[in-house]
Amino acid sequence: MFEEGQLYSPVTEEADGSVTVHLAPNHPGVDDDEYKTRRGEIAKAALRWSEGTPAPVIDYTEAEHEVWRTVMRELRPKHERLACKAYLEAAEKVALPTDRVPQLEEVSALVEPLTGFHFHPAPGLVPLRQFYGSLADRVFHSTQYLRHAAQPLYTPEPDLVHEIVGHGVMLGAPEFAELHRLTGEAARRLQTDEALSFMAKVFWFTCEFGVIQEGDELKTYGAGLLSSYGEIEEFRDAEVRGMDFFEMGTAEYDITQYQPILYKAESMTHLMEAVGSFFATMDDDTPARLAPKAVA
Repeated sequence: MFEEGQLYSPVTEEADGSVTVHLAPNHPGVDDDEYKTRRGEIAKAALRWSEGTPAPVIDYTEAEHEVWRTVMRELRPKHERLACKAYLEAAEKVALPTDRVPQLEEVSALVEPLTGFHFHPAPGLVPLRQFYGSLADRVFHSTQYLRHAAQPLYTPEPDLVHEIVGHGVMLGAPEFAELHRLTGEAARRLQTDEALSFMAKVFWFTCEFGVIQEGDELKTYGAGLLSSYGEIEEFRDAEVRGMDFFEMGTAEYDITQYQPILYKAESMTHLMEAVGSFFATMDDDTPARLAPKAVA
């Protein structure tokens, strides 16, 4: 229910060094001064971080640990029924703690031996070229804050649950790690913002909201679905279409609603051949090449 890189709450830093996270009017924590102060503290830690040093250690509160415990407890049976095999295998290998919020350095230590990916702290929005381009270096920019405790199973913006339970576990699977890496290489090749936007939308409909056929069942590999308590239960009711990269790259979609249209890979082999090849070969001319040819 969010678009990567667009629904992060804006972060500003004042001359006195204070950091403010500007929550949307409908955010569950917008009237909670304690939560807003906490978000500012966590964002400030990321802003003060220097590359090449360990990610900031966040002293998570008991309320934040309880949010994590609730989400992990409620998502686990949904993953067992609805997540693709590769995700479940990666989840077993990564073995995120279920009783407390993990630190980013801890998650890096779990994922990096599997696929080489590690995590850098982000205060909120990371510019699209930087976010996607860093994937080529096997770097994933992750927030460190958690959703508001009043609604532990809902977030209007990507939080640590989405970043780690969704993308983090995915990055423990060689197949998905490779798709992310290829996305990063594509982002670095692209010169125009239009091509970057096209690529980002394909990423949205694959790595964020992709589904895959496994035997007689439709499963998901998309981080947005895997980290959403509500939407993961509903994706099988969406209109499911075959892979169409021009359609994905030019689609208009409502980020405030469950996605009504999803695109399916017929198998893991098909996913890697089709989506992997798309990211491996994409350049600034790809949208034009993929555009349907006019009929005379």
